[in-house]
Amino acid sequence: MEIFRLVFSPIKENTYVLADGSGLCAILDCGCYNSSEFNKLIRFLEKKKLIPQMLLNTHCHLDHIFGNRQIFNKYGLRTFCHTGEENNRMDSITHAMFFGLEMESPPEPQGFLEDGQNVKFGNVSLKALHVPGHSPGSLAFYSERDDVVFTGDALFAGSIGRTDIPGGDHEALLSSIRNKLFTLPPDTVVYPGHGAETTIGDEIKTNPYFAVGQS
Repeated sequence: MEIFRLVFSPIKENTYVLADGSGLCAILDCGCYNSSEFNKLIRFLEKKKLIPQMLLNTHCHLDHIFGNRQIFNKYGLRTFCHTGEENNRMDSITHAMFFGLEMESPPEPQGFLEDGQNVKFGNVSLKALHVPGHSPGSLAFYSERDDVVFTGDALFAGSIGRTDIPGGDHEALLSSIRNKLFTLPPDTVVYPGHGAETTIGDEIKTNPYFAVGQS
């Protein structure tokens, strides 16, 4: 699997394009804030000769779904996410207004994913891991074959997702990371929703939220 990262919106969100090597791809967390950013994504896909087959969301906070309506209008794709994210999706326009931003109404999901469910496009298979805490329906997407995991806003390099927002739960997030992410092989590369990649092993050793004395 080829992995491409594009950074969009004033919130600097990581949008990932996952390609299977045959020209098919999935778009993960489309954060294109406006038509200019969406055109940048289209030009990238055309340059790489990639055809989107699937839209996925780790969660439905506004910065991760800014581009979902544009994806639907252009490619006819609606997202797959966890049912626990429906409130975030439906409230996203109100949340955008709170931050002084605008966005189009995101389409209803194509379907909902459960913990442990596999999703496939082309010859790529990803396992959905339910990692609540940053938001109720947060998912990570893990590829055992490629030793990578896309963690959304659950786990970052040297940090974890915010939990001081509606639906956040600090203890649940720590538990999700320990039980669902830190049990992955240490060499697994972590691709987060913001910032640079890291590895599971590095986060186990150095993430300050899991240092001795932290609960």
